[in-house]
Amino acid sequence: MILKALERGVPEERLARALNVNVKSLQDKKRLLDGICPEAAELLKDKQVALTGFQILKKMKPMRQIEAAELMVTMNKYTVNYARSLLAATPASQLKDPEKPKAVKGISRQQLELMERESANLERELRLVEDTYGSDHLDLVLARGYVSKLITNARITRYLEMYHPEFLPEFEKITETEALAS
Repeated sequence: MILKALERGVPEERLARALNVNVKSLQDKKRLLDGICPEAAELLKDKQVALTGFQILKKMKPMRQIEAAELMVTMNKYTVNYARSLLAATPASQLKDPEKPKAVKGISRQQLELMERESANLERELRLVEDTYGSDHLDLVLARGYVSKLITNARITRYLEMYHPEFLPEFEKITETEALAS
């Protein structure tokens, strides 16, 4: 809406006065997505991300911006500190200006390299979990239903009580979670 008004020729000063903001803030918002790749902008379009968060994303190359935006959405964290931690965990090869060292207060270069490796490992593990979540969940639902049917059979319950009494309470817990989930 603000961009449309500016494109139609409304002076920045008048618009800033009408919105009760200063002109600098209006100009910053006008240039908010300059340097942000369209895919990352699309991921974050309806999220509450601070201006500083976008400034941090602008320091990354487009592919890393997309990864960072996906991580922000997955973790449902859009804070400036989270964006800074993603920047700190970004390898120099994925920064727009790899020659300029990342300035992170209180963190040594070794700690930064460790964070980069750990972040890469976490991202890889997260992708693996995302890939198998659907089938794993289906397997668990089917197994829980099967255990529930077994427990409702009086002969099987008697057998478990006589020969495997340690299993019965665990199976009953599984069926209780099924009742709660339904």
